[in-house]
Amino acid sequence: MSDENINGECVTVSLGDRSYDILIGRGLMADAGAEIAKRLPGAKATVITDETVAQNYLAPLTESLQKVGIEIDPLVLKPGEKTKSYENMEAACDHILKCKLERGDAVIALGGGVIGDLTGFAAGIVRRGMKFIQIPTSLLAQVDSSVGGKTGINTSAGKNLVGVFHQPQLVLVDTDTLDTLSPREMRAGYAEVAKYGLIDRPDFFDWLEKNWQGIFDGGPERIHAIATSCRAKADVVAADEFEHGSRALLNLGHTFGHALEAATNYDSKRLVHGEGVSIGMVLAHQFSARMNLCSPDDGARVAKHLKAVGLPISINDIDGDLPSTDILMEHIAQDKKVSRGELTFILTKGVGKSFVANNVPANEVWRFIEESRNA
Repeated sequence: MSDENINGECVTVSLGDRSYDILIGRGLMADAGAEIAKRLPGAKATVITDETVAQNYLAPLTESLQKVGIEIDPLVLKPGEKTKSYENMEAACDHILKCKLERGDAVIALGGGVIGDLTGFAAGIVRRGMKFIQIPTSLLAQVDSSVGGKTGINTSAGKNLVGVFHQPQLVLVDTDTLDTLSPREMRAGYAEVAKYGLIDRPDFFDWLEKNWQGIFDGGPERIHAIATSCRAKADVVAADEFEHGSRALLNLGHTFGHALEAATNYDSKRLVHGEGVSIGMVLAHQFSARMNLCSPDDGARVAKHLKAVGLPISINDIDGDLPSTDILMEHIAQDKKVSRGELTFILTKGVGKSFVANNVPANEVWRFIEESRNA
């Protein structure tokens, strides 16, 4: 599923005639125009990004596109999770139409997960589906949200509850973009890297425990970790594109994490997505131990590693007051993995042994959250 190229690695997401490549390596931004033109010859394009990313990468991307004759009129939005809103989705759709792009033209997402999710949603619904390119600039987006075609926005009812599945034509991962991330954003993205080891790759989690510092330092470990993560996600997406079964495993830690994000009103000063996932993965292992599915040692091991990296590992690591456990349970009940009112969680029988657990008793979850808050 992957092969070496000059700058790094290529991972293919195998979806028949909708298959696409994930190119991973250093300095790939300069190749973006050529790679897009190769896949969409003659296409026009626009770029949607945010103010922070635009300062660093809009100029080199524009130059790369101009080299192959693609002129762009970019849309630059405010950064942050709150950008994933109805208002900004409308702005993105209006912008694409204003650019007079046709169905075969390209909408390019340049940024982190927020921009990718929002842009992909707009590309998925304008003209009933336009070509879509992902150029993720955060670690979290590079290993998770840019791959697999999930797009969407947040609403007052919860995170990512409005959206569509819309696969990109190409994901271009320039690992040099991570050099401008804050340490906090880098750590938040790392939570999603660790997730792949905890789902079903225990050897990868072992490797991460020994080699995580190299990922942060920008050594060869970085490309290896990103490629391994993308390969893991590509395998799952190819087997279950629309999340009817095994793809739900990718949500390890997310049911708890999304509830905590909603409880903080998506305030990135208090909690960002990867931090919510970090806490959620620890809680998932601890709750699994409570249900006698795995050893308490597994949860302790996961917590130890994520804490060493600098991630939060408990509800009490979140600054400020949180709403009641009843309110947290309401957020959990809004989760997309709920089916006919029954709670569904990704639980585990040990490190690298996650599974989809249906009909999880709500009263057990409530009691566990309450005890975790008082620990």
